[in-house]
Amino acid sequence: MDNNAKFSFISQLDFFKTIDDRYTRQVSNQSSLVTYQKGDTIFNTGDNVNYIYFLKSGSVKVGLNTDSDKVLIKEIVFENEMFGENIFNGRTNRRHFVEVLSDAEVLKVPVNYFRSLLEHNPVLCHELSKVYISKLSSLQTRMNNFIFKKAQNRIYLFLNEMANTKGIKIGIDEILINHGLSHKEIANVTDTSRQTVARVLSELKKLDIIHFSARKPHKILIRNMGFLA
Repeated sequence: MDNNAKFSFISQLDFFKTIDDRYTRQVSNQSSLVTYQKGDTIFNTGDNVNYIYFLKSGSVKVGLNTDSDKVLIKEIVFENEMFGENIFNGRTNRRHFVEVLSDAEVLKVPVNYFRSLLEHNPVLCHELSKVYISKLSSLQTRMNNFIFKKAQNRIYLFLNEMANTKGIKIGIDEILINHGLSHKEIANVTDTSRQTVARVLSELKKLDIIHFSARKPHKILIRNMGFLA
């Protein structure tokens, strides 16, 4: 992608809307846009912290390998969102990994340059703090749901959130979501089990609340949002 196109993408990101064109052009010159395919790893646990990332298209998952050899999916990232942003924790190596869920274009901004940019643009520090707060809030909500919500309801909430934030309206009342996750990955996100996810989705399909095909189970058509509320 040429610099003009990168400039256009950076300009429309909420994170950078507080800086002037001079700095936006500078970010464009310093950054690179990389294409990844589904299943690719953008960075892995233990890799050096070299870049901050902004997702132009597609979706990725941020995961953590636990001491018990399990994988915890921390978040799902969609277009125009930032990831790999935790660069001020004193660590020089990544604690998480990022894997591509659907073919993606990713803007990579070098960490050293990004730190310098923050030093010269204090308002960007405020924008970064808003990102941190939003992600911490999402984790807090997830913890509360784990404590107070039944497994079935946590899966309902997952579908509801995907529909409200990333769904595509089909016709009058139906919403299509393309979450890109396996049943095991949904289980990791909702803190349930793969068997529970499969059972709940099958029950919703029988009730005609949702529809999906065996060939493309990651694409779900929600026919009754009220039921999932």
